[in-house]
Amino acid sequence: MSEGGQNGMDALQLVQANVVACRKCPRLVAHRERVAREKVRRYRGEEYWGKPIPSFGDRKARMLIVGLAPAAHGGNRTGRIFTGDRSSDFLFAALYKAAFANQPWSRHREDGLTLRDCYITAAVRCAPPDNKPTPQELATCQPYLVEEIRLLRRARVVVALGRIAFEAFLKAWVQAGRSVPFPRPQFAHGAVAELPGGVRLIASYHPSQQNTQTGRLTAPMFHRIFARARQALGSLPPNRAGQNTRQK
Repeated sequence: MSEGGQNGMDALQLVQANVVACRKCPRLVAHRERVAREKVRRYRGEEYWGKPIPSFGDRKARMLIVGLAPAAHGGNRTGRIFTGDRSSDFLFAALYKAAFANQPWSRHREDGLTLRDCYITAAVRCAPPDNKPTPQELATCQPYLVEEIRLLRRARVVVALGRIAFEAFLKAWVQAGRSVPFPRPQFAHGAVAELPGGVRLIASYHPSQQNTQTGRLTAPMFHRIFARARQALGSLPPNRAGQNTRQK
């Protein structure tokens, strides 16, 4: 889509507008809206977003982060993925240390957060019950990720947070017309795969409370993931296909 398309939006903006308006998964729609109505006591005075969450970040980013889904009282409340919960604190402390963010927190949409050379998206855009989307819900949401992969042409490093996000990214990567090496990359924390076209895929445990509070994922472990991403961006050659970074 050319600049100045539907309602003056470019292609990436149109993807996000379609995300926010999406009502394709009845179970997810019912859950996200029920949570937004009923709330929890600590946020009872706040107005919840209660809709699908758009992705966000630097449109010219060389690093793409793929998460699982918004949290019921994080992104579903604030309207921005990885915002307003403990997972966001863990993530942005690491991004700040690696110079991908201007501050080590993400609390609400007007908190002054800016991502640098980094774009954040997710496999599923609505908060799922028990943080567990169904295979059908993942498949229904996948076209949004496919379009983002096609549009974010400068991306040279992808960090997948958790096994589900890792698999969702690889499926979307193939649907976007790209190929994967043989043998197919397998998920393991810290695993690195070289994808055709000069893109490096780095796997990480998800910074969920279940992982961080049990010590399965520690802050030093997580910081090393983004230090590795920063190092990779310094060592990878320029993406010639993405030199014209203006979205069309």
